Amino acid sequence: MARFIFVTGGVVSSLGKGLASASLASLLQHHGYKVRIRKLDPYLNVDPGTMSPYQHGEVYVTDDGAETDLDLGHYERFTGVVSKKSDNITSGKVYQKILIRERKGEYLGATVQVIPHVTNEIKEFISNDISEEDFIICEIGGTIGDIESLPFIEAIRQFHNDNGHSNSLFMHVTLVPFIASSGELKTKPTQHSVKELRSLGIQPNILLCRSDREIPKGERKKIGLFCNVKEDCVIQAINAETIYEVPINFQKEGLDKRVLEYFNLESKNEIDLKMWSQVSKHVLKPDGKVEIGVVGKYTGLADAYKSLNEALSHGGIFNNVRVELNWIESEELNKDNILSKLSNNNGILVPGGFGERGAEGKILAIEYARKHNIPYFGICFGMQLAVIEMARNLLGMNDATSSEFSDCSNSVVGLMTEWTTNNNTTEIRSNESDLGGTMRLGSYKAKLKKGSKIYNIYNNEFINERHRHRYEVNSKYAEEFEKKGVIFSGYSPDGLLPEIVELKNHPWFIGVQYHPELKSKPFDPHPLFKSFINASKKYRP
Repeated sequence: MARFIFVTGGVVSSLGKGLASASLASLLQHHGYKVRIRKLDPYLNVDPGTMSPYQHGEVYVTDDGAETDLDLGHYERFTGVVSKKSDNITSGKVYQKILIRERKGEYLGATVQVIPHVTNEIKEFISNDISEEDFIICEIGGTIGDIESLPFIEAIRQFHNDNGHSNSLFMHVTLVPFIASSGELKTKPTQHSVKELRSLGIQPNILLCRSDREIPKGERKKIGLFCNVKEDCVIQAINAETIYEVPINFQKEGLDKRVLEYFNLESKNEIDLKMWSQVSKHVLKPDGKVEIGVVGKYTGLADAYKSLNEALSHGGIFNNVRVELNWIESEELNKDNILSKLSNNNGILVPGGFGERGAEGKILAIEYARKHNIPYFGICFGMQLAVIEMARNLLGMNDATSSEFSDCSNSVVGLMTEWTTNNNTTEIRSNESDLGGTMRLGSYKAKLKKGSKIYNIYNNEFINERHRHRYEVNSKYAEEFEKKGVIFSGYSPDGLLPEIVELKNHPWFIGVQYHPELKSKPFDPHPLFKSFINASKKYRP
């Protein structure tokens, strides 16, 4: 029987509920239990697919084609459990489903209300698609007190009563700030946050108190007293040097023991966190460093490229080097400053993105990497722009561009209008299609060309990688490209969609249409990132 852990947050946003959920799940795995983590997002968007990265951070894509919250990336990286569509829900999805049912008359004339209809949908999501999991950890997005999250809080309150208090646990992540002027840690924000939570009918069983320093025993005792929580269930969560230390820190604080005690469970085996210790050691005490220039247009927000940041770090862990990222705003890159911005990097990466803004700056960076034999990695949009750059400068197609930008005679990148899914069904799109949920999404198979660099990296003829794109490289120029040493070394199994491009006479120049960063883990780095960082380690600016 599955036990449920509900994770809420208070005082301020960005306290790390997702990381806390992922770390706790990892600890429970080490105790021998099967886990699944879910995210309940209160916003009204159906999913984050149409939201700006500045608003929401990256969009994480699952194997089965869901566009989800970036926290699902944390869940996968820390547990290795593959997330599914059924692991992320939003208010938008809930209301969309309810309104469709209402229009069909499925409520038999009843007045549709938040209680019970909305809360029932949320409860159904929480308990749906569970097989052999011992623990279901549900993270509630937002901050206690937000009007958007009220139906979710009410739903988990009802769920707690419906399923028995011994089968579900409430963990509240809060903030204990240090006030420099008085030289004190303040517990009042936590007290008020818990008071707000209790006013909604939920008594937290465990408090996870975020702080930038040690919380004295006296303060923790005070928090427990005023928040009606046992003293040993007030767990400090001090800032870590690397996120991969968090499971170790939580284990030292006894978080896993408190959870197992609550459910009257014992560890199935002796816990060993050597894996996390080794990962943390490689991050904090590497043998050297490499500098990677990331040329993008959302460089002002690190969360916009969260999985990419982590995958590059994983490549560094494998090669025992620290990966330092130089964020380069593509809109500001031009011929006058390109030398100063790019020349000191060991490698250059152009990540995924959409739209014409900043595209010419990225193309300049790609040309620079190609001509100066700097390791280059293009992901999704970064592959498409690499093909455009080489069409212009190697094939002499000066007007080569993408139909995403404008109508043109030489669209070496164009809108996909039809493709075959893994279920052998045909997807059809047009310029008039909705933007949300209409891309080629999820895991698709690709066939690699034997003898190519990409084949040697994967050491496999067939791969499965996650996609999120609406435009595709036009393969009609493949023969002309090959004469210039540009090889399309990976295609969809039907041979229609180019998946990978590489340069024959270059130390490391690869562009991929998919997003390999979504499948990289600290204890299992993605082969492309291992290879890219290894090549960058060898390059000397």
